[in-house]
Amino acid sequence: MALAAVYALFLLWIVLRLFRRPASGEADFLVAGRRLTLPGFVASLVSTWYGGILGVGEYGWSYGISSWLVFGVPYYLYALVFALVLARRARGSRALSPCDQLERAWGRPAALIGAGTLFVMTAPAAYVLMLGVLVQMSTGWPLWVGVVLGTALSVSYVFRGGLRAVVATDKVQFLLMFAAFLILVPVCVAKYGGLGWLRAQLPAGHLDADGGLGWQAVAVWYAIAAATLVEPAFYQRCYATVDQRTARNGILVSIGFWVVFDLLTTTAGLYARAVLPDLSEPVAAFPALAAVTLPGLWNGLFMVGLLATIMSTVDSYAFLSAVLLGRDLLRRRALPAGALLGDEDPANLRSVRWGLLATAVLAVTLALWSGSVVELWKTLGSVGTPVLLAPLLLAHLGRGTVDAGGRRRVAWGMALAGLVSGVWLLAGRGAPLLGVEAIFPGLVVSAVLVLPVVRRRPVPQPLDSDDSPPRDR
Repeated sequence: MALAAVYALFLLWIVLRLFRRPASGEADFLVAGRRLTLPGFVASLVSTWYGGILGVGEYGWSYGISSWLVFGVPYYLYALVFALVLARRARGSRALSPCDQLERAWGRPAALIGAGTLFVMTAPAAYVLMLGVLVQMSTGWPLWVGVVLGTALSVSYVFRGGLRAVVATDKVQFLLMFAAFLILVPVCVAKYGGLGWLRAQLPAGHLDADGGLGWQAVAVWYAIAAATLVEPAFYQRCYATVDQRTARNGILVSIGFWVVFDLLTTTAGLYARAVLPDLSEPVAAFPALAAVTLPGLWNGLFMVGLLATIMSTVDSYAFLSAVLLGRDLLRRRALPAGALLGDEDPANLRSVRWGLLATAVLAVTLALWSGSVVELWKTLGSVGTPVLLAPLLLAHLGRGTVDAGGRRRVAWGMALAGLVSGVWLLAGRGAPLLGVEAIFPGLVVSAVLVLPVVRRRPVPQPLDSDDSPPRDR
């Protein structure tokens, strides 16, 4: 508890500091003035993308090494595509949000549909749930108390400092998340034994690639992982970098850190199942393993590392959701026809800050409603990815700006893709209907309605060259 208190005091210090030096304008608030250099980019992106740490533990305890094939490999592949194909283009677009690019390419209806979909996808409900579980395990407080307190602390410094505040805290959280598992895994090996001991203790199938689930259950995550190509955190960090090279190289370096961290967490998940085969709440696999393996001080440091890992994602996604709700949905919808959002409109910032409060309320509500982190991910990814994948990817590749009829068809394609996946999911009551996961029918609808429009009239969009002097935030 003492170490957790020190960490909480660090966050409060950030809050107080930002009250003296708030963000100075919209670009400063949303994309850190486009002055983010490689170290800050990598620390922020790596820690942001790993807030689902208890969900990884839940899946690893339940299904073994297939956790790496589900939550690791597909995301590396799509992140590599993003780095090589999209990162430089995103930075060159000079956008402040992915929805800016959607509006330029496909018009306002598509941008509004995209903003609404991204808002629901990025609302940090799964991560807020994990915060509550972690606080509950550490203190014995009710789940709702941990959810509310963790959310309030996570969004307090973002409210004042925007992306600058997120990056400042992420640098420390990046170090803590790696320290936690670099402590736990070696101690497990020394205390319990290596691979031979694991083989003897684990259930049949835990060392199989599919975890005993069958290959479609694994393959669906390779489709869901395509959400990486529409991931607003990736776009926002790319928009914030000093130049296009930093955007590309930052993602490539981040992939290396993700590989290392996945090896640590997958191994910890195996030990959790071997040491605690009768665990009643798999979402608590990592904290429970640490509690029976590490002595007091080291267990405290591990818990702080878990807390930092989750909070680094709560603040990032709460911020992104606030931008999507306040600026990209409500402010954009209120504009006259043909008008574009201004880059330095004070009303945009006010809307984002109100959106942050609304996001916090939504995240808390969804977290208390759903008991499974993994199911939240799967549901949101299955419905949201078909809506956004083709339109957003093609917009950044310069394959947009069609005539009015084509823009209407793209907007309808986005709406129908989400509707089909949502209805499919409801009809199957969360399980694959007719043996088919819900994401696939939506992707088919999107391909049928959107791709023919793009082939008809591609209009390339030149990239800006922005090589301003580097200055880390």
